[in-house]
Amino acid sequence: MTALTPANQLTLLRMLLIPAFVILVVYGHLGWALTVFMVAGITDALDGLIARWSGQKTSLGAWLDPMADKLLLVTTFVVLTLPGLGLMNRLPIWLTVLIISRDVVIVLTVAIVNLAVGPRTFRPSMFGKTATAIYILTAVVAMFFNYLRYHSVVVDLFIWASLAITLISSLHYIWHAARIIDASS
Repeated sequence: MTALTPANQLTLLRMLLIPAFVILVVYGHLGWALTVFMVAGITDALDGLIARWSGQKTSLGAWLDPMADKLLLVTTFVVLTLPGLGLMNRLPIWLTVLIISRDVVIVLTVAIVNLAVGPRTFRPSMFGKTATAIYILTAVVAMFFNYLRYHSVVVDLFIWASLAITLISSLHYIWHAARIIDASS
């Protein structure tokens, strides 16, 4: 079976949409940026469905899909944090740094566990999936109100929800890793 399945092609398309998104935001085409972000989100949903329905899950897809998700979200948060773009609903730098730090902590935790006790698989937890969903909603809401050029308290609520789920999911991953290490000793 070829690794470049239709699902993997959609994942690659999502990765190719990231620079377009950045350019559109930087040049103030916020409606188009929101559209590109939503198309990228649709490709995320479709690639998983196509892979499952067609029975074409690949190891390449298992690596590419989460990488594309992380690249899209991190890039989106960084761009929506940048000063000087005239955004009415800029994301706070502390939130973007915290979300990126969470991802770094997760990668380091997985690496430490794999080095300490041998290869382990870390499936996405309910908290991790919830975090991703809240991050996506935060980005969409911020972009929508930026497009309307209206500062909204709804964006502020999603910022605080992102903070809460970031802390909860980070602590959960660390707790899960500690359990794995304790069980192997």
